[in-house]
Amino acid sequence: MENTRKESRHLSTYVDRSVADVYAYASDPANLPAWALGLGGSIERIDGQWVAQSAPMGRVVVAFVPANDLGVLDHDVTLPSGETVHNPLRVIADGAGSEVVFTLRRRPGTADAEFQRDADMVAADLARLKEVLEGSAG
Repeated sequence: MENTRKESRHLSTYVDRSVADVYAYASDPANLPAWALGLGGSIERIDGQWVAQSAPMGRVVVAFVPANDLGVLDHDVTLPSGETVHNPLRVIADGAGSEVVFTLRRRPGTADAEFQRDADMVAADLARLKEVLEGSAG
């Protein structure tokens, strides 16, 4: 029997800002170029969709779940191939601050080195999010 279980890796960072602050900033797709470089250096709203130009992936469409009070920032990224990658992302209260947790799922056929590269990119994005939000605190 073939093992169809997907491997996941949970990457997180602590941000010394409230859940409301982190959620408000991270849930706005217009802010993605400032911290989520894995999605590219630019994003614009075209025909009701957020479209990013990503160096490694090309033109991708990013769609977040509807705004909510649970800190859920899950988003789908539709690749140029038409494949949609679901990205679980959460902002969780941690004392007066927040923990931001991204669940990286290994896509079928992804080599170990590529999965590690993806994890490193997500970790760098989370570090930038922390830097942007804590740098503007005060």
